Amino acid sequence: MKAVVLLGFWVSPFGQRCQIALAEKGVEYEYREETVPRDKSPLLLESNPVYKKIPVLIHDGKPVCESLIIVQYIDEAWPDRAPLIPADHYGRAQARFWADFVDKKVCESALNLLKLKGEAQEAAKEEFIECLRLLECELGDKKYFGGDAFGFVDIALVPLTSWFYSFGTYGGFSVEEAVPKLVAWSKRCLERESVANSLCDPLKVYEYAKKIFG
Repeated sequence: MKAVVLLGFWVSPFGQRCQIALAEKGVEYEYREETVPRDKSPLLLESNPVYKKIPVLIHDGKPVCESLIIVQYIDEAWPDRAPLIPADHYGRAQARFWADFVDKKVCESALNLLKLKGEAQEAAKEEFIECLRLLECELGDKKYFGGDAFGFVDIALVPLTSWFYSFGTYGGFSVEEAVPKLVAWSKRCLERESVANSLCDPLKVYEYAKKIFG
């Protein structure tokens, strides 16, 4: 086993966050694909006995769980490359706030948009679009959420953009029409090798979504 191992699942935006962070830091690692939610490997169950899910980063035999915690760990464990989290206290707090917003609000409404039907789905769609508009306001005219520097909030959000086609198809709307600046940001992020090599083809994501959500 290499010094750094990442347990992930090909379509998981949470695992992709970790892949992007490792690439940004130039960390060599071994990637191990898990067949979640079934047939979880003994290593996954041993490394994350509480939640029993990916992603898990194993560094020198010690596991770190939960994607945003992993990204922060990567930033701190390899400080010789450009930081992913702002150096100042307020900047760090703001970055963590918006990354948490992505986890708690954006992901929840996106999941409901995929799995619910009828009026409940329509309500989830409206909530999802509102969440994206709040993020678009926070982005403003900046290149990235942290300004000129690609960082924590970008990493938290950008893997979800490969699901935008699925969200729009299920909800019957255009993400680009709803939040054009946010889509333009996602295209800038895709110009980064770390992002382009980590994200999935949106059409493959849609095929996977149809298998899971119908």
